[in-house]
Amino acid sequence: MVQFNMSQRELTLKVVYYGPALSGKTTNLQAIHSMVAPGSAGRLMNLETRDDRTLFFDLLPVHFRTRNNFRIKLKLYTVPGQVFHDSTRQIVLQKADAVAFIADSRLSQTDENRESFANLMANLARNQLDPEQIPLVVQFNKRDLQDIRTEEELQSLAAIRDTPIHRSVAIYGVGVMETLQSLLALTWDRLEGLYGVSEKLGTDRTEFLEQLFNHWHPENARGGINL
Repeated sequence: MVQFNMSQRELTLKVVYYGPALSGKTTNLQAIHSMVAPGSAGRLMNLETRDDRTLFFDLLPVHFRTRNNFRIKLKLYTVPGQVFHDSTRQIVLQKADAVAFIADSRLSQTDENRESFANLMANLARNQLDPEQIPLVVQFNKRDLQDIRTEEELQSLAAIRDTPIHRSVAIYGVGVMETLQSLLALTWDRLEGLYGVSEKLGTDRTEFLEQLFNHWHPENARGGINL
């Protein structure tokens, strides 16, 4: 879970991107990496195999300092989507502070989305992470394709679950930042309730989000991600 290092004035948060194979998890991280200002993000590690683009995980450490010189580190991971890599998914999910579930908007992928989400709930429980408490948002990616779930369907899903739902075309960076910003806002609220993070860091929710996203330039992703 969340790591405080008061002596070094650091806070480290782990965010995991979960979802079925090829739904856009890696593409989200690539888009984020392209938007972050130089010097604010480390190298994006991408481990690929013949059968699944991300066998283990992508790790994108994004970092910045608050106005009172407290260092914030975000470690963003993706899990492999293929079913037979479930043990790896469970390991990557360990000690997660927040989860973004990346769904494929195409109707043909409805069953895969449902199975992957059920697997997420099961692996949260296996890792002793409360599915009802952990910050979670859902992103429906590939909204530019044909035969996708309608806006009415997404609104119905949002009404059923008390979970923010975002729309995206991650390959162009559309909706990527909004998804992460929404997730981090929920994460801040959770940390405030558990640890009183505002007092520890000497900042508030608004400043935390402003300082983080001031380091990002969404226009950099508009030309598409180089896959």
